[in-house]
Amino acid sequence: MPELPEIRNLALQMADELDGRKIAGVEARQAKCLNVPVEDFARLLTGKTIGRADSLGKWLFIPLDSDALFLLNLGMGAEVLLNPAGSALPEKYQVRLDFQDGNCLTIAFWWFGYAHVVPTAERSAHAMTARLGLDPLNDTEFTFDAFSTLLTSRKCGIKSLLMDQKNVAGIGNVYIQDILFRAGLHPNRKTSEISEEECRVLHRVIVENLRAAVELGGFAYERDLHGVEGRFKDFLVGYREGLPCPTCGTAITKIKTAGTSSFICTKCQVLTSPM
Repeated sequence: MPELPEIRNLALQMADELDGRKIAGVEARQAKCLNVPVEDFARLLTGKTIGRADSLGKWLFIPLDSDALFLLNLGMGAEVLLNPAGSALPEKYQVRLDFQDGNCLTIAFWWFGYAHVVPTAERSAHAMTARLGLDPLNDTEFTFDAFSTLLTSRKCGIKSLLMDQKNVAGIGNVYIQDILFRAGLHPNRKTSEISEEECRVLHRVIVENLRAAVELGGFAYERDLHGVEGRFKDFLVGYREGLPCPTCGTAITKIKTAGTSSFICTKCQVLTSPM
C-alpha cells in the first residue's frame, strides 16, 4: 500500500510535470472508485487546467483551475502513469485523463482506490480528507509540542496511534516498523507510558525516516509517475523475521498487533517502560 513517501513523491512529480496541462478528455471505466456519476466526473474535469499538485498523508490534491480539486487515493496500490503522446497505454486502468498536448494520465488501481472531484469551496465537507491528521513533513505543523500533545491526549498503543490517519497522516504498516525500532518502542507500548525523551526521539525518527524514503523515491515495490521503481528496500527490522537485529543480534520476531503484523527486536523493543 502506498504511504506518505510514495504519495509525496508522486505529488512532487505531478507538480513539475502536470502543472498547466489542460484536460481535453476523460474516461472512467469504474464508477465505484468515483464520488459522482461517471458523466458528472467527466464533465467536471474536461476543459480544466491542472495546477500544482500537493499531498497530505495518502491523498493527492490536484487543483483544477481555481474552483475544483481532483482528489486521488491509491488504496492498496496503483500505477499512476504519465503516458507520452503516441505511446502504448496500459492494458488496464480505471481512469484516464487526456491532455491537449497528446499526453495522457492513466490510473490503474490494483484492488481499490478513489478518484474524487470536489468543488474547492466544499473541500472541508469531503469526509475522507476532512479529518486527516498532522503532516509529518510539515515542519511548522509537525512540531514536537504538537506531537507531544497528541500523545498525551490519547490512551492507546503507540502503533495504533501513529497508524490512525486522523492523528498522523501517511504512516502505514511499511514505514512504522523501522520507526518504532529506531525509537526503541514496542508497538503495543501505551502512549501514557512514553517519556518526554522517548517522545522526542520518536518525533525525530518519524521525520528522518520518512524524509529519507521520499529522497529514495519511495518503496521498491511502488512505481512513480514514469513507471520507475522506488529505491527504498533496506529495512532494519521490518519484514526481516528470523534475521539478526542490527543493534544486538537478537533474532527479529513477527508478532500480531491489533490486526496487523509487526516485526520487532524483543530485546531492543520491550513492552514495559524502562522507567
